[in-house]
Amino acid sequence: MEANGLGPQGFPELKNDTFLRAAWGEETDYTPVWCMRQAGRYLPEFRETRAAQDFFSTCRSPEACCELTLQPLRRFPLDAAIIFSDILVVPQALGMEVTMVPGKGPSFPEPLREEQDLERLRDPAVVASELDYVFKAITLTRQQLDGRVPLIGFAGAPWTLMTYMVEGSGSNTMAQAKRWLYQRPQASHQLLHILTDALVPYLVGQVAAGAQALQLFESHAGHLGPQLFTQFALPYIRDVAKRVKAGLQEAGLAPVPMIIFAKDGHFALEELAQAGYEVVGLDWTVVPKKARERVGKMVTLQGNLDPCALYASKEEIGRLVCQMLDDFGTQRYIANLGHGVYPDMDPEHVGAFVDAVHRHSRLLQKN
Repeated sequence: MEANGLGPQGFPELKNDTFLRAAWGEETDYTPVWCMRQAGRYLPEFRETRAAQDFFSTCRSPEACCELTLQPLRRFPLDAAIIFSDILVVPQALGMEVTMVPGKGPSFPEPLREEQDLERLRDPAVVASELDYVFKAITLTRQQLDGRVPLIGFAGAPWTLMTYMVEGSGSNTMAQAKRWLYQRPQASHQLLHILTDALVPYLVGQVAAGAQALQLFESHAGHLGPQLFTQFALPYIRDVAKRVKAGLQEAGLAPVPMIIFAKDGHFALEELAQAGYEVVGLDWTVVPKKARERVGKMVTLQGNLDPCALYASKEEIGRLVCQMLDDFGTQRYIANLGHGVYPDMDPEHVGAFVDAVHRHSRLLQKN
């Protein structure tokens, strides 16, 4: 480290590397914890900051993204920050129009309906330059964090992005996207390749901008059975990890740990553990002890408290956290929720979750 307290990229030196150590499988004094959607509408200050502008305008403002990313860290002793952004900035950068409809979620006025609609998409090579605003947000946030905790960058996995681009919005069945897989397998692979080609430079760019870890969200894994997942999701999940790692090396950047979170993808746990990621995120439907048996010692696990457990009393949250830590063990483990924080949750209960993880994991370490 340079004498002025700046790290190799000129960023402030990292003071708490517990999250990174756990991700790499190194020993930690306690279990690190962060929450998916920790920067979210459950925080009154988030609602206040966000009130002024529409969702994607916020995503395009590095100052707003930085402020929203830092808000939960002012309240809670979290062990990592995750940049405020959205997985759908990638389809946007490929030329698709996306709006965020209040109370309804994302909407694509002109979703992909026919094979020839793929011709409307921009060259994936331009995506990284289109998403320069995310890189700026990451660099600004990394500076403002002042080395308190590591900053996580992220993106949506190809299949999950495809579902939105074909469905045009969220869906309970993903029937339109799955229809593509069955009726247009070639076009589906073509689209998934385009998305992979867009994601790789985008993720490498996030690290170049200052991200110290990366999470890939395969949020819609559960809509695919084992066969479709093996055919249309897993190859691209593997490809992203492999190509991002090669890209970092080519760019002369130090490797960063990568996390794969395939929600409801419990049927592919072994495959995900061998897909080239250091960390496998689990949702709350997975039994921790069984997951640990299935993935072996080679990966770190992340998760997986039911987000709705935060509706319970603080005492009950403490009890549930104790159980979770007992089941996962304190090493090779990052505590998190099994999905994001919901907008109507009490911030104090999020705080109780974070504190319980720190307190109980230190106790377990002692004994």
